[in-house]
Amino acid sequence: MKEIRCLIADDELLARNVIKSHIELIGNLQVVAECKTGTEVYHTISDHQTDLVFLDIKMPGISGIELLRTLKNPPGVIITTAYSEFAVEGYELNVIDYLLKPISFERFLKAVNKFRLLTNTLVLQQEKNLLSGTLNELQPFIYVKTERKMVKILFSDILYIEGLKDYVKIETTDQQHITYSTLTYFQDRLPDNRFIRIHRSFIVNLACISSFSGGVVMINTVPISIGRTYLKKVKTILSKL
Repeated sequence: MKEIRCLIADDELLARNVIKSHIELIGNLQVVAECKTGTEVYHTISDHQTDLVFLDIKMPGISGIELLRTLKNPPGVIITTAYSEFAVEGYELNVIDYLLKPISFERFLKAVNKFRLLTNTLVLQQEKNLLSGTLNELQPFIYVKTERKMVKILFSDILYIEGLKDYVKIETTDQQHITYSTLTYFQDRLPDNRFIRIHRSFIVNLACISSFSGGVVMINTVPISIGRTYLKKVKTILSKL
């Protein structure tokens, strides 16, 4: 079984020691680093191969939530905190689990097993596609918090995404999803070869552009203006389609 490389991020020594003691009771987990601040976590992830981060929310400097928003391709994250009010925001950032201190071993083990299950499912899906010769056709997706539940949305189903101040509207082929987030958050997590930001308020699916002219693209029958600051880049990309 492949060893899971873990990073513990908490400014309290006692909290870090509790997590380490739990890890020692579980097979195939290795602590590669310990961090006391969000800044340390950011640099450590860049310097060490990390599979799973046990991340406290309130640390000196940048918080755990702020850190997650800065990472484009974060490893798996399990939040460990004494504050329950950040749970919804944590799940909107696609964390694996949310553990409230004091953390029992049973609850800790459940979170780790959830990470293992998600990882094994992805590996099995990739192997399946490799065997069938369709790895490049693997359907990626994103989970979005809407109407008090996490909804799985395939990238291929997204027509466009519109920023509405503190909220974002995701228009798909069959419905709309409203979530508390920012357009930048989605821009950082959507693949550049499939989506493009054409306006400060819009990201569109390149495959869903039915036509374009001047400063407007058509998504099916919906016209969306291209922002002036995005115009040159958008025209360059569209000319290559």
